[in-house]
Amino acid sequence: MAVDRDHLGAAVGPRPGTARPPAAGRPGEIRGDSVIEVLAPGPLATIQDLGRPGFAAVGVGRSGAADRAALTLANRLVANPEGAACVETLLGGLTVRALRQVWVAIAGAPAPATVDGTPAGHHALFTLRPGQRLRLGTPPTGLRTYLAVRGGVDVPPVLGSRSRDTLSGIGPEPLAVGTLLPIGPEPPAWPVTEVAPVPVPPGGPVTLRAIRGPRDHFLTDPLALRRDGWTVSSRSDRIGLRLTGNVIPVDPAAAGIPSEGLARGAVQLPPGGEPVVFLADHPTTGGYPVVAVLLDADVDRASQLRPGQPVRIALTD
Repeated sequence: MAVDRDHLGAAVGPRPGTARPPAAGRPGEIRGDSVIEVLAPGPLATIQDLGRPGFAAVGVGRSGAADRAALTLANRLVANPEGAACVETLLGGLTVRALRQVWVAIAGAPAPATVDGTPAGHHALFTLRPGQRLRLGTPPTGLRTYLAVRGGVDVPPVLGSRSRDTLSGIGPEPLAVGTLLPIGPEPPAWPVTEVAPVPVPPGGPVTLRAIRGPRDHFLTDPLALRRDGWTVSSRSDRIGLRLTGNVIPVDPAAAGIPSEGLARGAVQLPPGGEPVVFLADHPTTGGYPVVAVLLDADVDRASQLRPGQPVRIALTD
């Protein structure tokens, strides 16, 4: 279950499998009151909600939206329950077509949005009429953008959640060209605001706040995590954010610790000396020392960091 091996040069997690449209009941069946067709998925688009808690004891992680605050904001704009399933897209590139009229909102990384070529608002509520196409460009900052549809994406849940776990492969497949997304019944509440004036993810240096972890005594240099010079590695994904730029010496005794449970936001230090910050699809156990844990609010901020972006760890005493 460990995420770092010296002979591997790949991302934190496994390579994605071949994308297939998620099943919606019987093959070819369109369920729900409204339907969205995927014309282009971009680099990676998955269905996410707030995850499937309560199964870590049997090896199933919670998963869910990488940026939970962005998903819940998009849902609030369309008056969905906060945990309704949305589309999470990586670096834009998503194009969808409405087959019936729907209310939608986007939040998270500020991907430029157009509806049939006309600009649409970010962190804003708007309508897609039948046949209209919504396209998301590449965001100037941030990494993940969330598309909420009033009624929520209504694919069949797995273990109580509609989230795709990219580590285990549980949940609906990543979106592909031609995927049809069934939309559930509209909620009884109506949207109360059209625009949410919230800040977008920053593009410059970001400070992530953390507390000491249960195995911080394996740090041979207690101040090592606080050094400047950390940057986000291109070998990062929904499983973990790998930091590079420095190397932290690890006490050799750390090699003998047994596998232990892992939490979202855990900062694990593998033998290579480059920390890994675990995100939404983290494994449930790991055999390397957890030397720090991010504050919960800063885990969402970490999920929006792009490769090459400077990072500082602010570790409390």
